[in-house]
Amino acid sequence: MGRLLEGIKSPEDLKKLNIAELNELCSEIRAVLIDSVSKTGGHLASNLGVVELTTAIHTVFNMPHDKIVFDVGHQSYVHKLLTGRYDKFPTLRQYGGLSGFPKRAESEYDSFDTGHSSTSISAALGLARARDLRGGDYNVVALFGDGALTGGMMYEAMNDAGHAKTPLILILNDNNMSIAKNVGAVSRHLRRLRVSPHYFKSKEIVEDILNHIPVAGRGIALGIRKIKRKIRRLVIPTTMFDDLGFTYMGPVNGHDIEALIACLKYSKLEKRPVLIHVMTKKGKGYLPAENNPEKFHGVSAFDAKTGDIPVSRKSYSDKFGEILLRLAEENDKIAAVTGAMPSGTGLEAFAAKFPKRFFDVGIAEQHGVTMSAGLAAGGYIPVIPLYSSFMQRAYDQVLHDVCLQNLHVIFPIDRAGLVGRDGETHQGIYDVSFLSHMPNMRILSPVNYKQLDEMMEYAIYKCSGPVAIRYPRGSDELAAKLEAFDGQGSLTLRQGSDVGIIASGRMSIRAAEAADKLEESGLKPEILILTSLKPIDEAAIIAVAKKTGYVITIEDNVKPGGMGEAAAALLEEHGVRCGIKIFAVPDMPIPHGSIAELDRLCGLDTEHIVKEVLNGKGKT
Repeated sequence: MGRLLEGIKSPEDLKKLNIAELNELCSEIRAVLIDSVSKTGGHLASNLGVVELTTAIHTVFNMPHDKIVFDVGHQSYVHKLLTGRYDKFPTLRQYGGLSGFPKRAESEYDSFDTGHSSTSISAALGLARARDLRGGDYNVVALFGDGALTGGMMYEAMNDAGHAKTPLILILNDNNMSIAKNVGAVSRHLRRLRVSPHYFKSKEIVEDILNHIPVAGRGIALGIRKIKRKIRRLVIPTTMFDDLGFTYMGPVNGHDIEALIACLKYSKLEKRPVLIHVMTKKGKGYLPAENNPEKFHGVSAFDAKTGDIPVSRKSYSDKFGEILLRLAEENDKIAAVTGAMPSGTGLEAFAAKFPKRFFDVGIAEQHGVTMSAGLAAGGYIPVIPLYSSFMQRAYDQVLHDVCLQNLHVIFPIDRAGLVGRDGETHQGIYDVSFLSHMPNMRILSPVNYKQLDEMMEYAIYKCSGPVAIRYPRGSDELAAKLEAFDGQGSLTLRQGSDVGIIASGRMSIRAAEAADKLEESGLKPEILILTSLKPIDEAAIIAVAKKTGYVITIEDNVKPGGMGEAAAALLEEHGVRCGIKIFAVPDMPIPHGSIAELDRLCGLDTEHIVKEVLNGKGKT
C-alpha cells in the first residue's frame, strides 16, 4: 500500500528521507491506518492526529537507545508502523497479534507498557533517573494529550521533575480533545496559549534582541543563557509549565513536519526539563474522523469509503443512561458524575437535560469519587459510572472517603469482566475482589436490562450507603423471565439434583448453556444466580451444596478474592461436605482478543465447563 512505508524497517530509515519524502510517507501512513482499522477496529482519530508528530520524533531521536513513553498508548499505531511492525499491522488487536497499546514484550521500541491516562510523565521520569544513576546518555520523551492534564498524577510528576531539573522532554499533543471535549481550568489555560498574539509577538521581539548578544567562552555562554531566561520571563507571559520548572516551547503546528523536526532537535540541546506544546487535529486526513473525532476515537470495523459504522445493538451503557435519566426526572437529588466519559457511560442525554446536576471532572477518577462523597454528605445522591478498569484508579477514595463514612454513592461499574480487544490494561476482572473487602459496600450484578433497572431503583431508594452495580460491555444479557429484584441475594433459575451451578452476571448465560449440555448427558443441574456478590446469599449457597453434593461456580472476575473463593470459604466454614470447582479468570494478565477467544483462554467457555463437570475434576 505504501512505497516508502514498506521500506521503513526501523526508524533509522527515516533519517535517509528528505522533507518532501517524509510528507509523502505521512500520507501513506494515514492510508494504512484507515484501511487497517476499518477492518480490525481500534483507535483511529487519535492516531491520524499524530502521524507527522510521531514521524518527526523517530526522525530526530535514536530509538530504541532513546526512550519514548506514550500516555494511554492508544495513539501508538504510527509508532508501531515505523518500528518494524508494518507487516504484522493487519493483526492489530487480534488474538495473538499486535496489541493496540505499547507492550515491552512485543518490541524493544516499546519502553513502557501503558493503557491508562496520566501516567506517562511519572514513568518517563523514572526512566530518566535510571539513566542518570547508571551514567547513561539517552533522551527520554513522554508523549501525552491535553486530556491527560486533567489527571492529578501529571502535576505530581511535573512538580517532581521541574524541581529536580532532571533532563526530560515532554510533548503535549494538544487537540482540544481527550475522548470527549476537554473541560476545566487547564483546558482554558491552553486555549489562551493557542490564541495569544501578544505571546507570539513578544517572543519574536525578545528572541531577536537576545540572539544579537555576543557569546564568548563557556562560562559567559552559561551566564548569558541565564540572563536570557530571566529577561524572557520578564517580557513574555509565563505559562504554568514555566512555573513548574520546564522550558516551554510552542505552540508548534503538529502537522508541519519540518517545524517539528527543528523544535525536537533544539529540545535535545536543553539538558533540562522541556515541554513542547504541539497543536494537532484529531482525525487529521480522514473527513469522517475530523468531523466526528469522538465517534472515531475507539471504533469497530467500518466502511472506509463512506465512514459508515454499523449500528450496534443497545448496550448496557445505553440502557443505564435511559434508566438514570428516568430516575433523575422523578428525583431532583440525583446527580451524575463522569471522568471524561459521558458518551462511553451513557450520560449524554442526562448531561443535556440536567446540566446543573451533571459534572464532568475530566480524567480524574480519584477526584470524581471524593467529590461524589462530598455531594452525598451534602444531601444529594451521586451516581458515578466508571469502567471497571478505571475504577481501580480510585481505590483509596472509594474505601477512605465513601465506604468508611457509609455515604450513599452509587457506582455503576461499566465494562465489568472481560472486555476483549483492548487487552490487559482494560479487562474489568478485579472489581469484585477489591470492592468485596470494603466495609459498607454492596455489590449487585444484573443478568439483564430489566434487572439493571430494578437494581438502580433499589440502590437509589432502598439503600443508604455505597452500592456498586457491575455489568458487562455490550448487550450480552440472559433471556429469561425472572422475579423482580427487591434486594434478594439470589434466585433459582433451574431446579436440579446432581450438580449445583452458581453464577452471576454475564456468566449466568454460560450457566444456562452448560446446564442444557449436562442435561443431554443425563445430569440434572440446578442453577443458582447470585444477584448480590456482597453480601453473598449464604443460606442459598449452603442449601444448593447440601442438595447436590457437588457445585461449580462461574464468574468473570479473577479467582483470588472472587465469588468462587467466597463460596468455598463459606462451605468450609459451615462444615458442608461438598465437592466444588471454581471457574474464574486465572491470576495472570489477560491479553487482547474477542470475548469468545478469551473465554476459551480462561476456561469459561461452555465446552470446557461441561467437560470438567463430566470428568468430575475438583469433586471430593
